[in-house]
Amino acid sequence: MLPFKLIYDEGYDLNLGAHVFPSQKYRMIHDRLLADGTATPGDFLAPEPASDEDVRRVHSRDYVHKLKTGSLSREEEARLEVPYSKELIRACWLAAGGSILAGRRALADGWAANIGGGFHHACPDHGEGFCVIHDVAIAIRRLQFEGAIGRAMVVDTDVHQGNGTAAIFGGDATVFTLSIHQEYNYPHPKPPSTVDINLADGTGDDEYLALLEKHLQNAVRDFAPQLLFYVAGADPYREDQLGGLALTMDGLARRDALVFDYARRNGTPLAIALAGGYARRVADTVSIHVNTVLAAREAAGLKTRAT
Repeated sequence: MLPFKLIYDEGYDLNLGAHVFPSQKYRMIHDRLLADGTATPGDFLAPEPASDEDVRRVHSRDYVHKLKTGSLSREEEARLEVPYSKELIRACWLAAGGSILAGRRALADGWAANIGGGFHHACPDHGEGFCVIHDVAIAIRRLQFEGAIGRAMVVDTDVHQGNGTAAIFGGDATVFTLSIHQEYNYPHPKPPSTVDINLADGTGDDEYLALLEKHLQNAVRDFAPQLLFYVAGADPYREDQLGGLALTMDGLARRDALVFDYARRNGTPLAIALAGGYARRVADTVSIHVNTVLAAREAAGLKTRAT
C-alpha cells in the first residue's frame, strides 16, 4: 500500500492507436503498478471531471465553448495534433479533475499523483502539442479560488518548455514557474517562465541534475510555495522520439528523487502530473513513469519515518 493516493480513470486512454502520443500508457502504468505490487486497488481514486467554471478560470469562454460544442476551426483542430472527439474532451476534463483532486490530496496527505495530466502546452485561448486544456493551471486556480492555497510552484521537467504554463501565469507573483527543457526543440517561440533552464542538445545526466538542483534550491527557498506541482516528463530520455536530450533511466529516477527531496525537506505538499513521453518502446515510457511513483513512495516513506 502506498503512503499517498494515485488519481486515475480508464477514460484517460484515448485509444489513439499508432499515434506518436501513446495515450494507452495511462492504462499500462495503472496495470503495471498493480501487477508488480507497488499499488493496491485501494491506492487509486477516480476523479470527477473538472467543471466548465473551473476550466474557464484558465481558458477563454470562447475557446471552452468551441471545445464543448465541437466548433473549432480546421486550423485550431490541427494545432491540437490529436483528433477532436467528444471522448477527447471528456478525457481532458477528467485529467483536469484529476489534477484538482491530486492537489487537494497533496494538501491533505503531503503527496499525491495524477497518473494523467501535465498538459503544459495548452494556452488561454487555444490548445497545441497534444494539449487541449491546462490541467495543472486549472487545479492551481481552483485551489486558489477556494482559499486552499495562496502561492504555488510548477516544476516542469518535460523535454519541451511549458509555454502554456508560462503564458497563463506570466506576471502572476503568486505562481512560480520553473521549466528545464531542451532549448532547440518545440515550442517556438517560448514565452518566459519565472525560470527557464535552456539545455543544449545531448545534455546528459550529470549536467542536467547539477543545473536542476542549483535552480530548484534557490526557487524553493526563496519562494516558499504552499503547493508544488511536479510536471514529470518522461521525454528527456535518450531514446525519446520527440526529444534530443540524453538522460538515462537512472538519471531520470535521480531527477525525480531530487525534486521530491527538496519538497520533503521543506515540508512542501507535492502533487505529480505525469507529462510527455514518446520512447520508441512504449514500455520504456511506462517504466519511467512507474519509477516516478516509486521515487515518490521512497520520499514519502522517509518523511513518514522522520515524523
